[in-house]
Amino acid sequence: MIRAVVMGVSGSGKSSVGSGIAAALGLPFIEGDVLHPRSNVQKMASGIPLTDEDRWPWLDKIGVELARAEKGIVISCSALKKIYRDRLRRAAGGPLAFIFLDGSLDILRNHMGKRTGHFMPLSMLDSQLATLEPPTGEPLVLRQDVKEPIDGIVQTSVTWLNELAV
Repeated sequence: MIRAVVMGVSGSGKSSVGSGIAAALGLPFIEGDVLHPRSNVQKMASGIPLTDEDRWPWLDKIGVELARAEKGIVISCSALKKIYRDRLRRAAGGPLAFIFLDGSLDILRNHMGKRTGHFMPLSMLDSQLATLEPPTGEPLVLRQDVKEPIDGIVQTSVTWLNELAV
């Protein structure tokens, strides 16, 4: 069974990559942002960074989805800090893979500038990058560079996840 979190800062392509991975694997995909309480969305939309206290209930909802996914699941979640990822690992109740979408500030800003209808303003990117603790050296993590085409990132991720499931 594959349980995977597609992680990274805003604008890294979590939704596009996550939905592509889920489709290729025949698994459900949950856009983690839909699990945020309304108060979190309002804060972020106003350019106010979330605190750890803001994030715990959201991470716990994601953890519930991971734990109850009996046949596997792919979820997008920024998972910016190691303590967040560790909380998700504990909640999953089994192996949890992370696809870390990483990229340069220029590419991330470019991605954010092109999207429409998202609550997260470009001004929040710096705050997310300041909070990010890259998952270097953590188990079951695949780093993907967002300068690569989405299709390539999806295919490489699917291949890696399938190898883990063997």
